[in-house]
Amino acid sequence: MTSDKLKISKYLKVFLNYGISLIVAGIFLYIAFYQVNINDVINLVSGASIFWIVILIFTVLLGHVVRAVRWKVILHTVKPDAQLKHVFGALMVGYGVNSVTPKFGEITRAVLLGKWENLSRSSMFGTVIVERVIDIISLGLAVIVSVFFWRENLYDNFPWLESTLFIAAIFMVGIILLIYLTIKFKEKFYGVITKLFSKISEKWAIKLGYIFQMLIEGFTSLKGTRNYILTILLTIVLLLVYALSSYIGFFTLYMNEIMPVTFKMGWVLMSIAAIGVVIPTPGATGTYHALAKTTIVLLFGFSETIGAAYAFLTHILSYFLSIFTALIVYFVLNKQRNNLIKIVETDLDEI
Repeated sequence: MTSDKLKISKYLKVFLNYGISLIVAGIFLYIAFYQVNINDVINLVSGASIFWIVILIFTVLLGHVVRAVRWKVILHTVKPDAQLKHVFGALMVGYGVNSVTPKFGEITRAVLLGKWENLSRSSMFGTVIVERVIDIISLGLAVIVSVFFWRENLYDNFPWLESTLFIAAIFMVGIILLIYLTIKFKEKFYGVITKLFSKISEKWAIKLGYIFQMLIEGFTSLKGTRNYILTILLTIVLLLVYALSSYIGFFTLYMNEIMPVTFKMGWVLMSIAAIGVVIPTPGATGTYHALAKTTIVLLFGFSETIGAAYAFLTHILSYFLSIFTALIVYFVLNKQRNNLIKIVETDLDEI
């Protein structure tokens, strides 16, 4: 009986790790390509501009480099001399893992960087959490900017966006408050939270305590006015590069010959499509396609076919670029050949 329970528990864990995200990806892919002629999409993609595809690939890689530099700045207090090649390498391996399962990617890059730079995993997890918190806040601000760029019909075509922004604003205030309390009171705040949760579940209190330990180490790693300013500036640059990538995507399919395209359109598309990236599916599959296509069709007035082709082409380029770069980086930098999968699974169980 115990063996059967363990098997059921194992299968349930596999389903939670992979099954749900695959189902969600499938649903959004169906929404994105519903009533779209796939052959027409393939024809458009096969005739894409090689020149602009190369430019797009370099722009996407530039975004990864900027993100790696920002992570290095966040790590400055923990280890000022952390090598950028290790930071970039861990980031890209994490992206590669996220392309298969969204749950392991952030853990993988924290484990790898900790191993390559001889740093504790908890401090690495903390900096990854800090980076993700910054991403959520910057995404919310990017969407708000998009409202000013495209205010005439943004809410009309995305009626859920206004309530989402309102909820996101509350969420961001909560995150900022959490950051303040974590940095200001550290162990006292941690003790109060874990004590409250221990009344509900001792197991969850222990896990929550571990998470708060990582939060404390992560938030306190970002110290000094210089580091704060650099992090903010790099975040702005990162958003601009992402918007530039979306803008360049128009040229890959000669969409500029159909109607004028602008950088503002790239910014709006980046902001809306990034909401799909937040939803945990493998490599943002499906969610990105649905939101990118919907934005191109409803806001910019392009056809369903070219909207689907844009989403397919830009996603597949980014997807395989992440996997390809991750494999190269891993085998070049990870000379010790430790069993990374076991390390990651152990850390996942601890969280």
